[in-house]
Amino acid sequence: MRADIITIGDEILIGQVVDTNATYLGKILNNIGVEVRQIHSISDNKEAILNAFTTAQDQVDLVVMTGGLGPTKDDITKHTLCAYFDDTLTFFPDVMAHIEELFRKYVKAPVNALNRSQAMLPSSCTQLFNAHGTAMGMWMQKGETVFVSLPGVPFEMKHLVQEKMIPLLKATFSLPVRVHKTMMTYGLGESIIAEKISDWESALPQHIKLAYLPNLGRVRLRLSAKGTDAVQLNSEIKTLFDALYPIIGAHITGFESEQPIEMQIGNTLVKHKWTLATAESCTGGKLASIFTKNAGASTFFKGSIVSYSNDVKRTVLGVSQDKINRFSVVSEEVALAMAKGVIRQTGADVAIATTGNFGPKKGDSDAEIGTVVIAIITPNINYVETFCFGKHRERNLHKTTNKALELLHNKLVSEL
Repeated sequence: MRADIITIGDEILIGQVVDTNATYLGKILNNIGVEVRQIHSISDNKEAILNAFTTAQDQVDLVVMTGGLGPTKDDITKHTLCAYFDDTLTFFPDVMAHIEELFRKYVKAPVNALNRSQAMLPSSCTQLFNAHGTAMGMWMQKGETVFVSLPGVPFEMKHLVQEKMIPLLKATFSLPVRVHKTMMTYGLGESIIAEKISDWESALPQHIKLAYLPNLGRVRLRLSAKGTDAVQLNSEIKTLFDALYPIIGAHITGFESEQPIEMQIGNTLVKHKWTLATAESCTGGKLASIFTKNAGASTFFKGSIVSYSNDVKRTVLGVSQDKINRFSVVSEEVALAMAKGVIRQTGADVAIATTGNFGPKKGDSDAEIGTVVIAIITPNINYVETFCFGKHRERNLHKTTNKALELLHNKLVSEL
């Protein structure tokens, strides 16, 4: 089964909004055995939408589109569907009742004519009821191709995909089984991993494919299999991944479907009744954000001090001016002093500190642009290491945070 994804909206084409809907839909469709042929982003223009429909017709089994279902004049998807299917808009009383209920509960304004227009849908559509908004999803078919129209608001779209679209797809089509499993590695580059696992990769069965997904200090290894028996495919993939541990086991931190590395760190800390704090200069709070975005972080994460300026390093973390003058603000001595300072201020048992020069200018340090120092302190060790990550500021931020997570994970594993 093949599908096209169409995202509608001028805001996507001009870069005002990032198209996360297509990424989500591609992953979800692939997971249920649907092969995505291509993804289009097109404008809120009748001709562009009709051309996309015509191109997809009979070339794919499914067209999933998002966007253009709002109440304003620039949202023309419903009208374009009517033109393509030679249909007319019809009033749906249940949708109107839902809209009125939403306004009664959550909107301090009367329902106006534009809001009422949301209850008008193509007469031949199968309605995909949107419990979280006023824009209903629609399922329509022409020839052998099913067209599904979804709202562009991400959380509404995801709700309709999970609760309405996927059950209908499974009931309508006979879908193959696709299995994906992604192993997480830190600390080795893509080419080095490829060299180390070359014999393993060459021996992969024909129906199982490997993909390398590198990202600034970490590489994900994804195995994908297609067949009819999910249990068998999962067993094969597990056996294949088990064979990687003797080859690159020190760099494997788990699997993408499992807990991310920051929560693995958190679980280890909780197990040993330790807490964590971060002292961040060059990373500007990024590490703290990574830890606290996950539910349950409060059980191990004490807090963070973003000491971007030397004044904060001195007055809050207690790094002496003499140490800054003697060794430079980007130095192993200062990084260790920052880690000790955040432990002193927060009472944490474990600390990560980062200091570096991301550029474009050297700033308060003579260290070369791209120089980063990461310090880790636990109740049993003081560890610090200097790196040079190059001259690209954004890449340096991601490389530093990934490296800090990798180092802390490895130190805790080796120590505990």
